[in-house]
Amino acid sequence: MAETQILTPVPTIMDDGAPNRLPALGDRLAPLTGFMRQPAVQRALPAIAMTSAIGIAAFAYFAMQAAPQAQLFAGLDDTDKAAVADALKTQGIAHNIDPSTGALTVDADKLHQARIALAGQGLPKAAPSGDSLIAALPMGSSRAIEGEALRSAREADLSRTIETIDAVKSARVHVAAAEPSLFVREDKPATASVMLTLQNGRSLSDGQVQAIRFLVASSIPGMNADQVSVIDQRGALLSDTATGSDMKAFQLQLQIEDRFRRALDTLLGPMLGSGNYTVEVNADLDMSESQATRESFPENDRALTSEQITRSTSGSVPPPAVGIPGALSNEVPQATTVTANGPQPTPPLTGAPGTASNENAARAYEVGREISVTHQPQGKLRRVSVAVALNQGKKPLTQADLTKIDNLVKGAIGFDATRGDMVAINQRPFAQVEDTSPPFYDQGWFMPLVKQVGAILAALLAFLFIGRPMIRAAKDRAAKRAEQNQMIEQSLLAATDTRPAIAGGQNGQEITLEMIEQAPSYEARANLVRAFVRQDSARAALVVRHLMQEGARA
Repeated sequence: MAETQILTPVPTIMDDGAPNRLPALGDRLAPLTGFMRQPAVQRALPAIAMTSAIGIAAFAYFAMQAAPQAQLFAGLDDTDKAAVADALKTQGIAHNIDPSTGALTVDADKLHQARIALAGQGLPKAAPSGDSLIAALPMGSSRAIEGEALRSAREADLSRTIETIDAVKSARVHVAAAEPSLFVREDKPATASVMLTLQNGRSLSDGQVQAIRFLVASSIPGMNADQVSVIDQRGALLSDTATGSDMKAFQLQLQIEDRFRRALDTLLGPMLGSGNYTVEVNADLDMSESQATRESFPENDRALTSEQITRSTSGSVPPPAVGIPGALSNEVPQATTVTANGPQPTPPLTGAPGTASNENAARAYEVGREISVTHQPQGKLRRVSVAVALNQGKKPLTQADLTKIDNLVKGAIGFDATRGDMVAINQRPFAQVEDTSPPFYDQGWFMPLVKQVGAILAALLAFLFIGRPMIRAAKDRAAKRAEQNQMIEQSLLAATDTRPAIAGGQNGQEITLEMIEQAPSYEARANLVRAFVRQDSARAALVVRHLMQEGARA
């Protein structure tokens, strides 16, 4: 019976003093339990708990935080994308394809690595330049082939030039030029079309579109900028049918209206406050251009520039004067008679034969004249209409205040009644405009913020529910272990005492197997074993025999 009792497993005492009742899987977990009981592991538990909490927080952060993506190449064809994707898969570089734009992206930190790897394989296959197309012409090509090659080279160079614009991802240019003809009537101007693929979220202004049209037109002889059409990847016609003059007139109108609006904001803003008024300006411009030339002749304004008089005489020649001058030579000449053929002299009274004389005068006069040229340029302001809406607060404005505001508005726009200008001022309570902006959880900054806060909360929860209990448990185990070590030291002192130990006495203490296992050093363990043998040699022999039997069976 004594042997049977000795062979019965003795219950061991845990750190908390309770007996260790192993579960059904105790034999399997025994190595792990023994490893966790080691003093070095017990001392390292707080550091392990803290490291585990930090690792869990870091894992949660990186799991929620997606790596930033960078576009690998812009404007790739589908065939090039397939070849590039296969090459990246072969190299072991992860890549993504944007479902909306189809762009091929990789992690930002692997962008240069991916490009170098693709360049080593000759990918992507870029479009040939104009120089390479011309250099690839075979010897002995016909004139038609040379013309098509030159046209393709010009289109390729124009496309590469347009792609240098920031907002343009890729561009393609198509030129249609008719064959030159000897007949002027059959000569047709060249035309061109430009297909643009814009960057995500980017757009071209009207000035940039006009610049592209002039760039293409200036590169092709005989082409006008109006003959160039520009569209984007969505099929929108960027170069609309409006001519340059119409666009200029529209921009001029917008500039005039914006100038009047800024002047009114400068005047009314300090008086009424922001949000208490709205201003709308409509400028009617006369975009017709006319030129008139007028020539007038002033009345009673002439000057004699030249005069020519011709006199002629016909009939018998009167005899020369003879005789002695006397009283008859001082007589007045005889009167003449007017006939249809001109003035005819009356025959002399002396009975001499009759004579006839004619006188013709040609006079040139310079009449004064006035030439007036009137040129009316485009953009003449024909009429201005201004509407001002005032917010009626708790105390509405009086009529005198409205009259003052009306005078200010008229002075700001240069009001002219003869021109037909109109100013309308009205005050009404402004309606409360509902905020149509998307809710905060649909904003772009909300999800990244949630990920950041979630990672921080995960780290805090891991520390509170995992780290802190482990640290507290480690401290408790350390305190119990210190207490047990103190008890072991006392037992060791009692066991190594040279005086005979009396069971239950003051200097004697029972040595257990647990005390031997938990000895802090080899020397202390050896001393405890000696004390255990001296305490109960029969039990020690049975334990040694039991261990030897188990070793033989193993």
